[in-house]
Amino acid sequence: MQRRHVLPLLAATLAAPCGAFAQAYPVRPVRLIVPFPPGGVYDSIGRPWADSMKRILGTVEIENLGGGGGSVGAAAAAHARPDGYTLLLGGTLTHVNEMLLKAKPLYDAAKDLEPVAGVAVSYLAIAVHPTLPVRTLPELVDYAKNRPELAYAHVGIGSSNHLTGELFKSMATLPRLVDVPYRGAGPALADMVSGQVLVGIAGVTGNVLEFHRTGKLRVLAVTSSQRLAAAPDIPTVAEMGYAGLAAPGALGILAPAGTPKDIIDRVASATRSAVAEPAFQKRLVDGGFEPMLDSGPDEFRKVLAAAVTLWSPVVKRLALKID
Repeated sequence: MQRRHVLPLLAATLAAPCGAFAQAYPVRPVRLIVPFPPGGVYDSIGRPWADSMKRILGTVEIENLGGGGGSVGAAAAAHARPDGYTLLLGGTLTHVNEMLLKAKPLYDAAKDLEPVAGVAVSYLAIAVHPTLPVRTLPELVDYAKNRPELAYAHVGIGSSNHLTGELFKSMATLPRLVDVPYRGAGPALADMVSGQVLVGIAGVTGNVLEFHRTGKLRVLAVTSSQRLAAAPDIPTVAEMGYAGLAAPGALGILAPAGTPKDIIDRVASATRSAVAEPAFQKRLVDGGFEPMLDSGPDEFRKVLAAAVTLWSPVVKRLALKID
């Protein structure tokens, strides 16, 4: 066989497995890194998403990799092999944290992570232990001003919870309110419910709303612009005189930069299909979330860029740095 015939044949042979592989994706379980321990907002969204993927895309295995306010898990995903078999449940927190708060970031959120699709919008709750004699945010402010030993719990330095707590301190002129960082929502909520810490900034989840309903916690306000459908009795921060605290957080799927476009598009399509399901939407709404419908790479990228723009002047004004 002449050389001019061999080279095209060899090229076609080498290309065939790659094309077949891309079309067959995934041929093994996909790993979804959830950058916080079990029991919080990220688990409440990541596990339903993974369940929905079983019949749409294939098996997705959750890996809870907490630490650094989400940075450790996000960095592991950002530096993973870009073959579609490692994905990240990230969003506002994983971008704002690394882009605005770190002098030595573990990854470049804009360059090392590829947005795939948004899943849900989350909100925060300002909550207190029921033994605290306050029922509104103004009452909490008055109470805290006379008690320098009071502290608030959050899920990690640099997290949205931490930023919101520090912004609340600034707006309410509570410089002595001490922040107590935890490795995730599970440990923080456990100490809040037990009364080890009397105030907390917690992500709104079904668990938090249930603690509120059963009297184990008292949620004073949520950071949504309107009252949550799942908890219409809880006022918003704007209603309590703190409209500046109303900042939603977007959560969705990201992949390591360099992941093939056809894989990105397939995961995005599967995510849109999952979020469009009435049962999935109900699960999100009942947990205090807002579904992000018809999201894709471009839409999710714009949402994350807008979040960085929103928080940038706040971080600068508060002079917050976490390394």
